[in-house]
Amino acid sequence: MKVVVLSENTEGFSHCPTEHGLCFYIETGTHKLLFDTGASDLFIRNAETLGIDLNQVDTVVLSHGHYDHGGGIPYFLALNDHAKVYIPFAAFGPYYSMHSSGPKYIGLSEELNGNPRLIPCEHTVDIDPSLRVFSDITVTYPIPSANDSLKVKDGDEYIADDFAHEQCLVITENGHRYLFSGCAHHGIRNILNRFRELYRTDPDAVFGGFHMMKKHGYTADDIDQIIETALALKKTSSQYYTCHCTGIEAYEGMKKIMENQLNYLHSGDSVILAPKKKHGHGMPMHRFFAWGTVVCFALTMITGYKRK
Repeated sequence: MKVVVLSENTEGFSHCPTEHGLCFYIETGTHKLLFDTGASDLFIRNAETLGIDLNQVDTVVLSHGHYDHGGGIPYFLALNDHAKVYIPFAAFGPYYSMHSSGPKYIGLSEELNGNPRLIPCEHTVDIDPSLRVFSDITVTYPIPSANDSLKVKDGDEYIADDFAHEQCLVITENGHRYLFSGCAHHGIRNILNRFRELYRTDPDAVFGGFHMMKKHGYTADDIDQIIETALALKKTSSQYYTCHCTGIEAYEGMKKIMENQLNYLHSGDSVILAPKKKHGHGMPMHRFFAWGTVVCFALTMITGYKRK
């Protein structure tokens, strides 16, 4: 299986242009599909640069109802006349991001609502034997604090988004399962728990953002959550490919703990997935304390602005 990043926040070795958005192009033995479409038509332009024919795409899956993941849908529908687009049932909602200048609409274009090529999904939907989308994610572990600024408009009020409009994709191929999550607004640990409920095992690989990027630096609680997440992921047997809303600072802190189990994907990057041996579980205690100290020191120095 091949995964190519057609839209992401940072530039890779291919020097493809970037944007605040996410789009994966995925080739399996039976499908050519997109997971998310970025914020604009950038994914189309980058696909042309990389020699990818998006007319051959047969399936699109949207992770959630934010513009930086579904803003490219109108451009895709104009380019490709046959692929179905599987969207969360609540994809079209009044979703906002709160800023000092006031609320900013970050939802999808309402002009798409009701388009017959858009297929709403609820709960667990098997598109075919190799493709499944799921939601119904129970929150057991803390959700990303970066969610705090993301709201749903309810009358004249803006209330916390519960992300009922978030879904994940599982691709099964050659006995292996690969998990795709756009922003992991429910928290990547909670999403992994839902995966285990469905499959009784860890995914072989996980792709997507962890939504740890902050606008104004990290609090002590944020740092603790980043460290706890990295330590928990380290104990799994999965390989992780993150990007987009994780943020480079949080990624670098997690990388110190997870080492080769975690990699960052930039715009234009690609990954070829082949059967692999499982990682061992756990982390020796001396490494726990050493890396925890390094990460705490590094992240307490973080300031600067990153946007969702």
